[in-house]
Amino acid sequence: MSWKVQKTLKEITLLVLLSLGALVTIVPLLYMISTALKGPVYVFEIPPRLFPEEPTISNFFLAWSANQFGRYFINSICVTLVSVVSILLLASMMAYAFARFNFVGKKFLYGMVIFFMTLPAMSLIVPQFVLARRLSLVDNLAGLIIMNIAQNMPFAIFLLRGFLEEVPREIEEAAYIDGASAWSVYWSIILPLCKPALATSAIFAFLGSWDEYVWASTVISTPELRTLPVGIAVFQGVHTTNWGLVFAASLIAIVPVLLLFIALQKYFIKGMVAGAVKG
Repeated sequence: MSWKVQKTLKEITLLVLLSLGALVTIVPLLYMISTALKGPVYVFEIPPRLFPEEPTISNFFLAWSANQFGRYFINSICVTLVSVVSILLLASMMAYAFARFNFVGKKFLYGMVIFFMTLPAMSLIVPQFVLARRLSLVDNLAGLIIMNIAQNMPFAIFLLRGFLEEVPREIEEAAYIDGASAWSVYWSIILPLCKPALATSAIFAFLGSWDEYVWASTVISTPELRTLPVGIAVFQGVHTTNWGLVFAASLIAIVPVLLLFIALQKYFIKGMVAGAVKG
């Protein structure tokens, strides 16, 4: 077998495997969209149909108007935006300090960042709740925001620090020679250079905050303060569930994530690769 034939077979095999992976990923999403476009009578029809004969968008209007869904959406937007902006600012400053400055306890502190990044979120739910109760952060959005920042910031620090290790120091040294302060260098030089890593961190922080369910369902008891994941769970009844309504609500919740990824996709891969070079 010639080298060209072997190369062609490898390419075909890779293409088939990638196509199968894409199919496994796309089919559940298509079924979700299909169910959201079906009336309650057609959700459990046998045999199931991927493309409904009589599609309807009534589930989307009903989902938005039912159970204060619009309020949950606004709550999630507020919590997520504040969390993401805070994570990016705090993580970028800490990453800059870890990448550029020498101080006592630097290795230990960075080691703690890596350690907390590897901890499962569920293992911290009890101490987090005890701490939130003592700080009067139970049943308010501030408690969600602070915990979202704490949970998502270690990965952002790790990613940004790895990216900053690849940025030439000569750029900053030239600014220092011109009389710039450390804060001016950070704000005017470092942040613009870190756009790929910041975009990647923003996507992961957005996902971590937007999709957070366990902590939100634990700490929030007032219905008006629920976020989208908790609100969508309310659509599921005790005995029966209107899956068309649930999937329609879930698709509405996906829209901001898709818009964010589309807006930042040109930075995403570059940020992931650069941030993974050094840690």
